[in-house]
Amino acid sequence: MESQVPASQIVVLREEASWLVVAKPAGMHTVAQRGSDAPSVEAWLRAARPELAALEEAGLVHRLDFDTSGCLLVARNETARVRLREAFSGRGGDIRKTYLALVEGRFPDRVLAGAFTLSFTSRHKGSAKVTVHSRGEPETIGRCRWRVLRVVESAHASTAHTLLEVELIGPGRRHQIRAGMAHEGHPLVGDTLYGAAPAGAGVHLHAWRLDGDDSSINALIEAPAPAWAR
Repeated sequence: MESQVPASQIVVLREEASWLVVAKPAGMHTVAQRGSDAPSVEAWLRAARPELAALEEAGLVHRLDFDTSGCLLVARNETARVRLREAFSGRGGDIRKTYLALVEGRFPDRVLAGAFTLSFTSRHKGSAKVTVHSRGEPETIGRCRWRVLRVVESAHASTAHTLLEVELIGPGRRHQIRAGMAHEGHPLVGDTLYGAAPAGAGVHLHAWRLDGDDSSINALIEAPAPAWAR
């Protein structure tokens, strides 16, 4: 059973005339779940910002997984939502999306950075997991760059974790960082869906920064790092 957190933990990080950024806590849905009153960022926006209620998904420009914390961009009108969704995909302007990820294992001493370009496809309708291939149709391709921040030694013998800074390049694909790092042999800590051992805090992934150019949000917004990344 999913462990829910209250919507009162949502924090507004920055607000401008046509958009705002909120910090989503881990353990909360981004959009309201059909037939459920479980807390979600969308429901919170509709209650706290009634002027957004007429917008699709209350103006949310993108989504984060249930266990993922961090920056969520919200448009304050339909024109801004269209423009920001284009910028988020890399088709109109650019918004850099940087994550923190704690992965299982450690990399060879000389490997301090890397990248992947992979194809991400759903196994079937409703599947919880995506399939990763080295090649695929253009609309399935996801790209990431990553660099090692530090190795985190575990209290348990023979295990170590590595904290990465991961930049998601271009349009994001479902589970791109999660499935991509598992494909590279380093699943995210707690991501049992992609082969990791269970961890008490769930999947260790945090949408750390959004950084836009003049045609998008023209700002750097940062969501404070969770305890596992400090």
